[in-house]
Amino acid sequence: MAIKDQIFHLSGPWGLTRVDWKNAAHVRAVVACLVQCVYVLERDRQKKRKGDKALTLPWCETFGFKLKSTLEHNVGPSIFGPFIFGPSIFGAIFEFKPPTSSCNHSAGGPRFVVAFRGTLFKKKSLVRDIKLDFQVILNEHHSSSCCQTAIQAVEDLVATAGDSREVWLTGHSLGSAIALQAGKNMAKKEVYLESLLFNPPYPSVPTEKIKSKSLKLTLHLAKSVLRAGVAVAKQSPLQRKQSESSFAAMSPWVPKLFVNEADYVCFEYIGYFGYGNWMRKHRLENIYKFASQYSLRSLLFMSKKESQAEPLHLIPSAYLTINSKPPKWFLSAHGIREWWKPNLELESEVYQCEY
Repeated sequence: MAIKDQIFHLSGPWGLTRVDWKNAAHVRAVVACLVQCVYVLERDRQKKRKGDKALTLPWCETFGFKLKSTLEHNVGPSIFGPFIFGPSIFGAIFEFKPPTSSCNHSAGGPRFVVAFRGTLFKKKSLVRDIKLDFQVILNEHHSSSCCQTAIQAVEDLVATAGDSREVWLTGHSLGSAIALQAGKNMAKKEVYLESLLFNPPYPSVPTEKIKSKSLKLTLHLAKSVLRAGVAVAKQSPLQRKQSESSFAAMSPWVPKLFVNEADYVCFEYIGYFGYGNWMRKHRLENIYKFASQYSLRSLLFMSKKESQAEPLHLIPSAYLTINSKPPKWFLSAHGIREWWKPNLELESEVYQCEY
């Protein structure tokens, strides 16, 4: 993260002086800035920037938010010392507290926002973040200490706030995976948090890069049939019922996913939800509903004693927003800063699977 990217008046939406919480572009920009704030928080900690030298506060205070607390990785013993597994800020809780004299913010916004950063390519946090990235790919992220910390923090905050509508979740890349896990945990308890997830990882073979639409649909159909067949072979009827019940419990929750067509990390969500619509149109919804809750990789590596294989990235419903003209360079398309740029060409659609 270059120093310019950390300075709000050089890289942030400094022209956004009045926030209308009913304006989707305003909401997207402000919440993305809170995620960026978590990145800068960790860089301030690493660089030991304090007081006037710290770069964090403009990213949240410009929009009326105060930093309530930070979420850090648990520091455990390591034969490699603190260089590998030292403390690291991966999330933060922000409270909306604009000055009483301020008239720059409309009603309808959150009271609290829980934000999580993605992978930070700096030596003091890179090894730990890469380890978490691999846990997402291997479907083991839910057991990580940071995920458990995040889940507990969100549960405690919802209990404190009293009204779950006042608590929002957000994250970028790896942070979206953490936020997604926390949101899924609450959804299964019938608490549906407003969630904005930027560039959420979808670990899969990049089918969406295939030019032929008919070939893509054929591959999606083949994968659905294969997943369904492996699920029947690997799971007992009771296990399949438990898996379906768990997946169906999340269907009323509709998180907002923001993806870029040029971003290999997240663009498979476009096919995942778009293919579901195609299946419904062709009266194949039952196959889709059954197969969409499974990942072939998770099924193949699931032991016979496991009751279910619930992939972290799969959800039944979403409000999907696609940046149809992102930068062609992958790292730029994957960056959080893309989401507060003005005049983006976006396409949005709601996908909701009812059980």
